[in-house]
Amino acid sequence: MEHKGMNLTLKVWRQQNAKTNGNFETYKVNDISEEMSFLEMFDVLNEQLITQDKQPIAFDHDCREGICGMCSMYIDGKPHGPWQANTTCQLHMRAFKDGDTITVEPWRANAFPVIKDLVVDRTAFDRIIQAGGYISVNTGNAVDGNSLPINKHEADASFAAAMCIGCGACVAACKNSSAMLFLSAKVSHLALLPQGDPERNTRVTNMVAQMDKEGFGACTNTGACEATCPKEISLTNIARLNQEYAISSLTATV
Repeated sequence: MEHKGMNLTLKVWRQQNAKTNGNFETYKVNDISEEMSFLEMFDVLNEQLITQDKQPIAFDHDCREGICGMCSMYIDGKPHGPWQANTTCQLHMRAFKDGDTITVEPWRANAFPVIKDLVVDRTAFDRIIQAGGYISVNTGNAVDGNSLPINKHEADASFAAAMCIGCGACVAACKNSSAMLFLSAKVSHLALLPQGDPERNTRVTNMVAQMDKEGFGACTNTGACEATCPKEISLTNIARLNQEYAISSLTATV
């Protein structure tokens, strides 16, 4: 099979750290196979820069299988690029045309400060989960998953919410830099299961409080988060989060 080679111009955001000003730098990459992933194309560019004794571009990556959520790039004005329900590592160069100019930026949010170039600090998500995204379990062997009867509709909804990989595309797409879709997915997948009941009320209040503390914006239901989520997490989870929060607030006042 013949692989078409493309010549591309890349405008990439370069920034030493969160305390310094950044700027776009322009690079040319030639003979890029349309079967390459976007990250493989960046590997080629970095090899080119290293050969020229220049600093390679820092970017996050890990599994390169669309599972880990590390590959956070804002490509031509959209998180993870032009393909729907897709991570950057699964974006292939056939999505672009020979001669294209591609603009690549890091996530833009105060809660995600730039570490270097395209790498941002997303430990705010970790702290939100630490605030309440867990369940009470006894030590020892894990309980068999089939030992507790669960309605299939609720089990399916829980699995759908649990698909969130914490990449932060929802925050990057939101005009308010809101983390509501991420938070609602984490609250929903536990709220729908009986294992999540012991911490149900404290979970949602603590996680929402931590989200606010981290400096994420408010949700105004524009739907940009759902539209750009690589795992297509539904906005219905935000409705469920609001319901859980209301019930928790009422319970706390009793």
